[in-house]
Amino acid sequence: MDVEEGESLETSIMNCPDKSSFEKHPLVTYAKMSGGKTIPLLKSMITSVCERNCKYCSFRSGRDFHRATFTPDEMASTFLDLNQKNIAKGLFLSSGIAGGGVRMQDKIIDTAEILRTKRKFGGYLHMKIMPGAEYDQIKQLMKYADRVSINLEAPNPERLNNLAPLKNFGEELFSRLKWVESIRKNHDPKPNWRQKWPSLTTQMVIGPSGENDVEILKASDYLIQNFHLARIYYMTFTPVLNTPLENFPAENPMRGHRLYQASYLLRDYGFKFEDFAFDQNGLLDLNFDPKKFWAENNLKGSPLEINRASREELLRIPGIGPKKVEMIARYRKQKKIQSESDLKFLGISLESVSQYILMNGKTPIHQLKFAFE
Repeated sequence: MDVEEGESLETSIMNCPDKSSFEKHPLVTYAKMSGGKTIPLLKSMITSVCERNCKYCSFRSGRDFHRATFTPDEMASTFLDLNQKNIAKGLFLSSGIAGGGVRMQDKIIDTAEILRTKRKFGGYLHMKIMPGAEYDQIKQLMKYADRVSINLEAPNPERLNNLAPLKNFGEELFSRLKWVESIRKNHDPKPNWRQKWPSLTTQMVIGPSGENDVEILKASDYLIQNFHLARIYYMTFTPVLNTPLENFPAENPMRGHRLYQASYLLRDYGFKFEDFAFDQNGLLDLNFDPKKFWAENNLKGSPLEINRASREELLRIPGIGPKKVEMIARYRKQKKIQSESDLKFLGISLESVSQYILMNGKTPIHQLKFAFE
């Protein structure tokens, strides 16, 4: 099961005056699964106490607000209560850093172990890797999780320093992504609860560090190609009161949307960083889907013959994704694609593809239908 969670961490438990009140007012996120279905996912933390001073974060050290801490047993019981009531089907568990990342990683591992071994929970678990976690801790955590993640927060060390001065990009964060990939490559997944190593994700905060899209997508391309990330989350910045960035302007959500589109092209469509076009400030055009922008500049004058195009070429056509490509391949084994009705049978809109394809050497013509009274 591959789950696409939302960008932000739900903190409903941590904002309750006491732990029992959460059970009366549950707040879950409906996360999208790979098949298009959704799963109600509880997003929570072992503790909202944190010794780090990340400038954008509502949990940063020194910020005055009510904080709460759970033991692993309390967290497991709280989640299972919601699960048994059919409120939350999966758990995404993170934590503030109190007493070091190694200490908090142990508590996340203990929670996962309780759920899997003692309470026999067989549903979805996304477990966070803490900055500075040890190799053996990560390997142990991966035995229980469907997905693990550690947030880089920024595309490079310079930008991270602007956001989180106490975090070390290479030693604490990037190296842990490398360890996860090394474990998946070099160790037998049979110890994992479902005999398959978990997927891996990361997150970047978009806006306040001054990064541009060139930096983000260069880093994203490297991460996807080398560490096979299931997804990169782009959290468009929103200012939080009583933080150093409270007066910093919120980032345009459309920028995050375009970055998601570009990352999917990198992950699923065979695009490389060099395929994207940026303005003089190193930003994507917010007015155009990056795939369509590429097609306008590369296919409009040289359309592809849909009956001969390779899988890689078909994936470059707006309106055609991986599933449609597989359908086209099966269809072409039986007959040629010759008309709008053939495209419609494949679930492809002629309006989306007409400028970029040929059918038997000819530009497809849309047949208009007229309604008469």
